[in-house]
Amino acid sequence: MSKIVKDNIFEMIFEALNKVDKNLSMDFRVEIPPNEQFGDFSTNVAMINAKNAKTSPRKLAEKIVVFLEENSDVEKVEIAGPGFINLFLSQEFYQQKLMAMLHEEAQSYFHTNLGQKQKIQLEFVSANPTGPLTVGHGRQAVIGDVLSSIYERFGYEVTREYYFNDAGRQMKLLAKSVYIRYNELFGIKEEIPDGGYKGEYIIDIAKAIKNNEGDKFKEKWNEETESYFLHQAKDEMFKHIKNTLNSMNVHFDVYFSEGSLFTDGTVEKVKAIFREKDLIYVNDGALWLKVSEFIDEKDKVLIRSDGMPTYFFTDIANHYKKHERGFKKVFDIWGADHHGHIPRMQAAMKALDFDEDFFNVILHQMVTLKQKGEAIKMSTRQGTFITLDELLEMVGRDATRYFYAMVDKDGQLIFDIDLARSTSMDNPVYYVQYAHARICSLIKNAENKGLNFVPGENLQELNSRQDSLFIRDLMLYTDALIEVIQTNSPHKLTNYIHDLASKFHQYYNSNVFVDKENEAVSNARLSLAFATRKVIKDALMLLGVSAPEIMEQI
Repeated sequence: MSKIVKDNIFEMIFEALNKVDKNLSMDFRVEIPPNEQFGDFSTNVAMINAKNAKTSPRKLAEKIVVFLEENSDVEKVEIAGPGFINLFLSQEFYQQKLMAMLHEEAQSYFHTNLGQKQKIQLEFVSANPTGPLTVGHGRQAVIGDVLSSIYERFGYEVTREYYFNDAGRQMKLLAKSVYIRYNELFGIKEEIPDGGYKGEYIIDIAKAIKNNEGDKFKEKWNEETESYFLHQAKDEMFKHIKNTLNSMNVHFDVYFSEGSLFTDGTVEKVKAIFREKDLIYVNDGALWLKVSEFIDEKDKVLIRSDGMPTYFFTDIANHYKKHERGFKKVFDIWGADHHGHIPRMQAAMKALDFDEDFFNVILHQMVTLKQKGEAIKMSTRQGTFITLDELLEMVGRDATRYFYAMVDKDGQLIFDIDLARSTSMDNPVYYVQYAHARICSLIKNAENKGLNFVPGENLQELNSRQDSLFIRDLMLYTDALIEVIQTNSPHKLTNYIHDLASKFHQYYNSNVFVDKENEAVSNARLSLAFATRKVIKDALMLLGVSAPEIMEQI
């Protein structure tokens, strides 16, 4: 339940409804009206329950209002339209809530124990160690990291996991690509195989091998050479990937190797389960899973005729292992191009008799970089792309993380490099950080002018409608966080803090905060600013973005 519920909005309505008829439903909504003239909160409780109450929504609303008006926290109640109830809460109510915010840490005040220590896992990035992380991987890294932090805030026991493919066909192509570049250093020319890798980083790895091993492997392609080049390339690329993630301030609890699923027997265990359930068969030398028994799709290959397991099979084994490790829910964050993989994985989870809510996928759309008004064309295989490292160097970590978080994951992200680099109020991250720094400056200004600011004193001076609605918006912070994890959408948080920053800038422009001649009002408004700073700083922390105390123009 949200902080609004804890602050008695929902309960006060349900309590009034219960006094009218104990058999009526609590399946109703509490919402923020589109216009402040329609109240602080509105509810459809009468419209939802009118049929069961055997009366009209408006008549039921009239009965509910009688009991709502008895509540000391309610200043006024109005019935609108066919039966909406609009509530205006008292200034004292808001002042009490602000006082509580001021005297409690954000992490504990803006918190509910939704998770109850449920063990969940978020697997994200999981890029094959075949090249540097791309800007697409960056979006996934931020989505996963922000969601993990918010799930933790609400009492879930979260494991951040990176699953890396170190056993498949792509790794063999990587090894061969490096080997060809290695031979080129000795004047031996050969074409990179179809699907191989051509970036400059391949040449760098080849040069390192030549420096360490000389011509030991020149024109000697065999299993031993392939194994050596594969491990050297994998280790080098994974070191690079980890350094990039560190630059993003993204850290994982577990780096899980695909290869371990073979060495620890998990793959064979899953195969035995499917065999026992009569869910696999051999056709044309390949091993197939009877996917068609669970979904309206053709059966899928688990092991190819050449003996090589498919990605589908290793992914099933990976999720079997997750279940074995005790996770109640797992969330895989994938690019939208993996959408077709979801139904077959859901079928496999059914085949393993896992709970329906165990396996969850969070999809995100692609990222397009824009600079000087034009999209930048990229190709990973051809080696013509801007790496995540390069993006971080161009715009910095704060802007990178904020921009990745601020667009709905279901929509394509057009990352405007020029906007991200700008120090103007048009830059969303700058705009929010500026609000935080502005509040720090206000408090410093009060100190310099000798005003004795004590958070929480003189709150009775916050007696305007603008004051009350601003406090209400601060209270809505927890709801924004809950909405993030209910929808697995970090942009709900950036939307909230951008809106809050906008309202603070407006409030700042229409009110005097530091007035030595009116210390009581100054103290009250500084308290409101102090709480706002606390919310913005906490939100930026969850986004992995800094909250500077001094910025240009302050």
